[in-house]
Amino acid sequence: MPPSTARPFGLPAVDDRLVAPETRYEVHDGAVVHVSPADPPHATRHSKISALVEAHAAEDFDVASDMLTRTSETNDIAPDVSVFPCAPDPDTGGRQLEQLAFEVASTESLGHAAAKAAKLVARGVRRVFAIDVERGRAVEWSPSLASWRVLDPSTYIEDPALAAPLPVSALLHAAKADDAVARALIAKRNPEIEAAIATQALQARAEGKQEGIAESLLAILSARGVALAVAERMRILGERDPATLARWVVRALTCDAAARLFEDS
Repeated sequence: MPPSTARPFGLPAVDDRLVAPETRYEVHDGAVVHVSPADPPHATRHSKISALVEAHAAEDFDVASDMLTRTSETNDIAPDVSVFPCAPDPDTGGRQLEQLAFEVASTESLGHAAAKAAKLVARGVRRVFAIDVERGRAVEWSPSLASWRVLDPSTYIEDPALAAPLPVSALLHAAKADDAVARALIAKRNPEIEAAIATQALQARAEGKQEGIAESLLAILSARGVALAVAERMRILGERDPATLARWVVRALTCDAAARLFEDS
């Protein structure tokens, strides 16, 4: 059994509660703690991160907000966002332990978030992240250092629990969150998005508007973060063969580099 799903001997099940669900309480080291509601920007960032993680989660995983997790006999805590396997725990029949957790924190509350992160990791959660709203930075808990490690905003979070790499910059900037969600849904081959793209391309082709297909193709590549050189962009805009453009549109849905778009062309 993978470490993330195993229940160490003697520990309660992750969904064995110390506090009543649907209340604003957690238990930390045996003490009942009231978790206050949030104001902007904490609350708005929480909403964006929930949407981002939901869009990026792999097919066999579910995402929850403020879900209580029993980490020990004396702790029952709720990360802001959790990613956990859809399948029930084979031992308890309840839910499995989350594999990823995200906290939204102010600079002052990072210490409290660190205490939660240490408890979650000790229970078996593989990775815990926090977004420091005030300083505009994202951090990941390092068990070896027993502290937060700052993440480069230009990098991506890659993990088996995610179907597509999650850009760190999207966690920090609300303006980039929608674009990242769109790219993730395209990468996951979301049927509604694929149908819309295909319909648009076919309509443009039927109307003989090759330039419309080319523009749609560029939009797909941009949404998926595929960089194009000037010559590659001009090649797409200059193509007038509908069959070639249609083939490129299909490839654009999954290719990770422009060179793969033009293979065998």
